[in-house]
Amino acid sequence: MTSFSLPGFDLDAFVRATLDEDLGAGFPGGGHDVTAESVIPADARFAGVMDSRDAIVVAGLPIAAAFFRALDPAMAIELLVEEGAAVQPGADLMRLSGNARAMLTAERSALNTVQHLSGIATMTRQYVSAMGETGCTLLDTRKTIPGLRVLEKYATRMGGATNHRMGLWDAAMIKDNHVAVAGDVGEAVRRARDAGVASIICEVDRIDQIEPALAAGASHLLLDNMDPPMLRAALAVVRGRVPCEASGGVNLQTIGAIAATGVDYVSVGRLTQSAPAADIGLDFAVL
Repeated sequence: MTSFSLPGFDLDAFVRATLDEDLGAGFPGGGHDVTAESVIPADARFAGVMDSRDAIVVAGLPIAAAFFRALDPAMAIELLVEEGAAVQPGADLMRLSGNARAMLTAERSALNTVQHLSGIATMTRQYVSAMGETGCTLLDTRKTIPGLRVLEKYATRMGGATNHRMGLWDAAMIKDNHVAVAGDVGEAVRRARDAGVASIICEVDRIDQIEPALAAGASHLLLDNMDPPMLRAALAVVRGRVPCEASGGVNLQTIGAIAATGVDYVSVGRLTQSAPAADIGLDFAVL
């Protein structure tokens, strides 16, 4: 359908499931677009332009194209900007022409996807900019909409972030509940190390937890809900032995000071949890 691909993401299945949801596949009388079929002649053709009404960072255009081509494989589609590009209000993003019914049926699924992913990319770029020239890297989190994690983490990359672990499988992250069961930070980390886990992220919210975590084999520390003075004190104890990540209490007003402490990473859950949709529209004309 398209050359766009992401590890762990089946684009064709996503497009089909999304269209089926909108078309009511499986419901009595479902499986078709009653408005387009009743109002638009089967051979009518449209030309359309997708544009942004706001200043945004673009993400998701190849996925939008896949929706249209799923219903009209011959549709002519031109992507006018690169993924990850910052555009101004009024910028044209995509030009297309083809079967009118197909365009109208795919329109909402295509727009929903681009609006959501571009919203994430746009907020992410704002956080990256707010960090300034600190050399710190912005990370996303697992606070994603179920079923959309791969796409949402793709969008944060388009905005300039780096992906944190993708899920529960690619790194251990020891948090307070794990510590409560294990008894203490050191014991929790030792259990993960003895199980052969290569990447062990350990959350600490007190300075006195740092040495036990490092001694037990933590490969990455998550410094949780520490203000900048406490972060500097924690980094002085770590002395560069492992990468350190600040998390908790991070917003556009605080991230600059947090990044300036010298932490390697700052993680922000709201990138995928709270980003507003971008204002993007699609205007059609009859050919």
